[in-house]
Amino acid sequence: MNLDLRYPALSDLKIACKRRVPWFVWEYLDSATGTESVRPRNRAALDRVLFRPAILRGPITPELRCHFLGTEYAMPVGVAPVGMSGLIWPGAEAALARMAQATRLPYCLSTVATRLPEEIGPIAGDMGWFQLYPPKDPEIRADILTRARKSGFRVLVLTVDLPGPSRRERQLRAQLAIPPKLTPSMLWQIARRPAWALGTLRAGTPRLRLMEDYLKLAGSASSTAHPGYLLRAAPDWDYLHAVRDLWDGPLVVKGVLDPDAALRLRDAGADALWVSNHGGRQFDGAPAGLTALRQIRTALGPEMPLIHDGEIETGLDVLRALACGADFTMLGRGWHYALGAAGETGAFHLARLLRDDLVANMAQLGANQLAQVAARLLDEGNQAANSDEM
Repeated sequence: MNLDLRYPALSDLKIACKRRVPWFVWEYLDSATGTESVRPRNRAALDRVLFRPAILRGPITPELRCHFLGTEYAMPVGVAPVGMSGLIWPGAEAALARMAQATRLPYCLSTVATRLPEEIGPIAGDMGWFQLYPPKDPEIRADILTRARKSGFRVLVLTVDLPGPSRRERQLRAQLAIPPKLTPSMLWQIARRPAWALGTLRAGTPRLRLMEDYLKLAGSASSTAHPGYLLRAAPDWDYLHAVRDLWDGPLVVKGVLDPDAALRLRDAGADALWVSNHGGRQFDGAPAGLTALRQIRTALGPEMPLIHDGEIETGLDVLRALACGADFTMLGRGWHYALGAAGETGAFHLARLLRDDLVANMAQLGANQLAQVAARLLDEGNQAANSDEM
């Protein structure tokens, strides 16, 4: 199968994914919260970023490699943490970790993955990052961080934009609980998606395996207790300081949209900030990620490392984020669209699509280095004038 012809863009992988996974899985992957206004807001903010192409620059040989948090990556793109990744596609965590290690991109494992750090850390190797949803119990928190470190994860990502649960109406309509509880409707949906069904049969029922380990420690003797309740903490600044004291490697704080908070996080010892509105899955009234990115970069100046996510679909989108102040970008849903479309091969294909699009667009901009892209950025005044002329 020629994947370049069958799936020439991420949008093609997305269409194929929807056809190959059960509907309740699709609703989990693709949904946001409320009216889902954040996702189109993220997309519109990216589309407004325009560049002035360059001419007569001679041969362009783009260099995509970049150093971030002490490690060299093949390009400024990584795999964001996605909860219950193995529900979306069987074996997703291991497949993405293998792809990341082979292509030299960071892979971030979620606390609420379906596989344990001890399983995925050795696969991801030096490309492994670990994302922490804040457990209430300090003993559990300390033990999770110890396990992540011993499993080889080098970078810790603390997610802070979950002060309480969100309502994801599409998931409710799909009758999906986490972990999933099968209904007759779900069984029918599974029967219609044989590749997903057989893969899940081989991989085992998707479960919150890491948190299940701590149910007994938390005092729950019931094997049916929901492990997610162990994570229902509302972290504060003391919590952040405690995590900083426990983790001796790079610490990234994820879910930052407020410039004032960004300044305080830098002073509190964060090594990088992840500017993100959680893909629209937490708060429907949040600003576009790119809007917040620009504000935070202005507040912090050029030195603080910043990561951006939110509707990144192409290499051009990566360049847009870099030109607006990001040092690195992450995709979450995109990699899972690719897995759903073509399994592990699909993830490798998406990495190649992003790389090729970065190269093509840097050639248009006359940029041999990523740092040269921002110089071709059109300012908003010129963009508005061009829009008025159309």
